[in-house]
Amino acid sequence: MKFIKTMCAIGVVAASVNAGNVMAKVSSEEAAKLGGSELTPFGGERAGNADGSIPEWTGGVVAPAAYKVGESYIDPYAGDKILFTITKDNMAQYADKLSDGQKKMLTTYDSYKINVYPTHRSAKYNELMIKNATKNATTAFLVDEGNGVDGFVGAVPFPIPNGPLEVLWNQIMRDRGENFKRTQVQVTPTANGTFSPIQFSEEFSPRYLLSDVAKNKDKGVYFYFKQQVTAPARLAGNVLLVHETVNQVKDPRRAWIYNAGQRRVRRAPQVAYDGPGTASDGLRTTDNFDGFNGAPDRYNWVLDGKQELYIPYNSYKLDSNDLKYTDIVSAGHLNPEYVRTELHRVWKVTATLKEGKRHIYSKRVMYFDEDTWSMVVADLFDGRGELWRFQNVHSKAYYDTHLYGPTIETVHDLVSGRYISGGLANELPSRYDFSKTFKTKDFTPAALRRSGKR
Repeated sequence: MKFIKTMCAIGVVAASVNAGNVMAKVSSEEAAKLGGSELTPFGGERAGNADGSIPEWTGGVVAPAAYKVGESYIDPYAGDKILFTITKDNMAQYADKLSDGQKKMLTTYDSYKINVYPTHRSAKYNELMIKNATKNATTAFLVDEGNGVDGFVGAVPFPIPNGPLEVLWNQIMRDRGENFKRTQVQVTPTANGTFSPIQFSEEFSPRYLLSDVAKNKDKGVYFYFKQQVTAPARLAGNVLLVHETVNQVKDPRRAWIYNAGQRRVRRAPQVAYDGPGTASDGLRTTDNFDGFNGAPDRYNWVLDGKQELYIPYNSYKLDSNDLKYTDIVSAGHLNPEYVRTELHRVWKVTATLKEGKRHIYSKRVMYFDEDTWSMVVADLFDGRGELWRFQNVHSKAYYDTHLYGPTIETVHDLVSGRYISGGLANELPSRYDFSKTFKTKDFTPAALRRSGKR
């Protein structure tokens, strides 16, 4: 399509110069396309594709009439039938719409398959976020070689991106709906599929949504995040606190850990880059969480343009409270009968480790959904340049707010045959509570200590 070719050309130009240059701002004429006939309010291509397999964006999901706030989400697409199934035997005919990691999963596991459903563009945007994104298009810019952002308000600083780091910062600063508190479960199955659930309670707030933001002087922080282990008993009480900054060179991420056994709060500089994720059994890095997070300074970044890709989407079935964890978690991968995959347009970004820098991933090939800016699929390579891990993010629209966000995030180790899945909530009474309000004091090291008391 003409638009995709144009954006690919822009990506090539952007990649040929320093990715940190100030080149994000677009003209008011370009910004005026947002929310018009060409672009969605967040910069996605409004039109469908040529054969209609990707539909036009028409405003996002509508909550089913029977849904009541606080109850389990009803699948608005429960009546959809599988269009076709991709297996190792027929994957060649779909190869141009599969990542290397998806292909490797298909050839590694006989039990792995990809059930493809009709595509629904479920993302919706509220008026404040639309206003902010439109303003950001002409004012936001990268600083310090792309390791920071300035001139933005709210979420989505670069709805019309001109380079790879702008796409990446859209992922980090994407619209997450509201403040929230959520409960979720993480599992790290052995190669034969056995697992022990670890439960977390998490609180999140962008700085601009704090109830006392007018008194908060720390403008270097974009969001606050607190994560507490609540089960099993041997881990319960350990708490992580993160202040995510908007310039990670000038002001690196601030993180603290409360250790319940020691009853002590300490700074945690290891909560960054390839530091091991909390209770992850070494199966994911810190910067794997939430698709990708943190500073981009260890990689050279290239924007490869846009393409169509089969990605996890509208994962209501996988997130259903009618299922048990044992229904979903199986040897090698999640049960494919509950995984919904759709064809969507994505931005493709490749990150290659800089000479002299250290990270366990020498290269990352990442795909970002055009409608939400979420990273949805990633292929991760080891120090020899071999495909090592495959990451995907299952997601859905939480239609009582304007969040289109994650349900289950998974990282597969293609060498060991193990994987980690976080974000399960099938056996919990609820996942997200969007009614929470927070103040600055809720995200201080002192609050960390209070949260960790057992």
